Amino acid sequence: MWRRGGSWLSLQGEDEAESLPVGPEPLQDLATKWRNNVGFWLLGLCNNFAYVVMLSAAHDILGHQGAPSANGTQPEPLGNGTNHSSYDCNPMSTGAVLLADILPTLLIKFSAPFCIHWAPYGLRVGICITSAWGSFLLVALSSSPTQSIMGVVLASVSSGLGEITFLALTSFYPSTVVTAWSSGTGAAGLLGALSYLGLTQAGLSPRTSLLTMNTVPLILLISYFFLLTQPPSASRWGPPPDSSTAHQPLMGDPAAPPKGPRGHNLTIQEKGQVVKGLLRYLLPLALVYFAEYFINQGLFELLYFEKAPLSHPQQYRWYQMLYQAGVFFSRSSASCFRMRRIWILAVLQSLNMVFLLIDVYFRFLPIYLAFVLILYEGLLGGAAYVNTFHCVSAESKPEQREFAMGVACVADTLGISLSGAVAIPVHDLFCRLP
Repeated sequence: MWRRGGSWLSLQGEDEAESLPVGPEPLQDLATKWRNNVGFWLLGLCNNFAYVVMLSAAHDILGHQGAPSANGTQPEPLGNGTNHSSYDCNPMSTGAVLLADILPTLLIKFSAPFCIHWAPYGLRVGICITSAWGSFLLVALSSSPTQSIMGVVLASVSSGLGEITFLALTSFYPSTVVTAWSSGTGAAGLLGALSYLGLTQAGLSPRTSLLTMNTVPLILLISYFFLLTQPPSASRWGPPPDSSTAHQPLMGDPAAPPKGPRGHNLTIQEKGQVVKGLLRYLLPLALVYFAEYFINQGLFELLYFEKAPLSHPQQYRWYQMLYQAGVFFSRSSASCFRMRRIWILAVLQSLNMVFLLIDVYFRFLPIYLAFVLILYEGLLGGAAYVNTFHCVSAESKPEQREFAMGVACVADTLGISLSGAVAIPVHDLFCRLP
């Protein structure tokens, strides 16, 4: 444990934490804590924003945009038109957009924990910012679905590299930044889906809506380089520090014990042991995300209510917004609710997936009950995410925490990737029905 700001913080987890207050926290320490929490909240918000917007716009990217064009007569197409199935299907499943939005992330997350530490944090963040800018511009200005998909790939690169970078960076800060990061990622879902829904509902075309979002990468740049305090052991531009300087407290304290080596100095055998110990959390998290993204990108476009006052594209955007609202509220509740049995959430999410799949075929739910189930889906997914990362952070040894947090990022991405692969044939099967 280290001593910071007048209290002792345990690096082994809450169950072993000791509280030995020695006086009020200095104002300077409070200001630093505030800056870091706000900084990580904004990093979570900006890092996931493009990823969420691309999923919210998936139906528009592959089909009609559903908003008036510049001459006010017809929708501006980003892709192909829909067919004449009773499900009002696009020729291509939104699962294709999901795969473009997640496979680059999966590749990054599988390889990064073993090699990314050689790249300075500043370089990684610069790549994230550039990729996010490129994604918004390429999708907004595209003239074909192929160009739009390439823009989605750039959003995936930005989100995947950013997540593994910033979660590894949390190992240099007090554990409160994990909650701030999780809340920010939840806010990205809610604000991303809500902003896209609001702008298109207000009459803007999806193309114009996407162009207005190019301020988000700028906020990411300001948050990392100007708002977040820089720990001495995590240089923004320098080479990887040696083990003698790693994991030192942000505030100098001669009473703090020396720390062990950083995660990238672990041997292959040690890394394998870390991964093995995390499986009890990572496998349930992967299942939660498989179920919820199968719902999101496999069933949302098939949950079509012909008699509802909303058009099909509008229904899809509302589904995305309600799901992200649930994610935001549950990811922001970590300070009030903690759960170690992630498998319970996996079972509940799987049951939710099966129920909605049955409804897609038999069509017995009214739209308002579908809205409630989608909000519930988001609550389960957000709770699984934030509680998994809190458990990983609390139970990892100090010298393993940076590597463990990076590895934990793989679980949700793996589940999402598998769901996208399954969603495409399910979409094609239902769209063959009359």
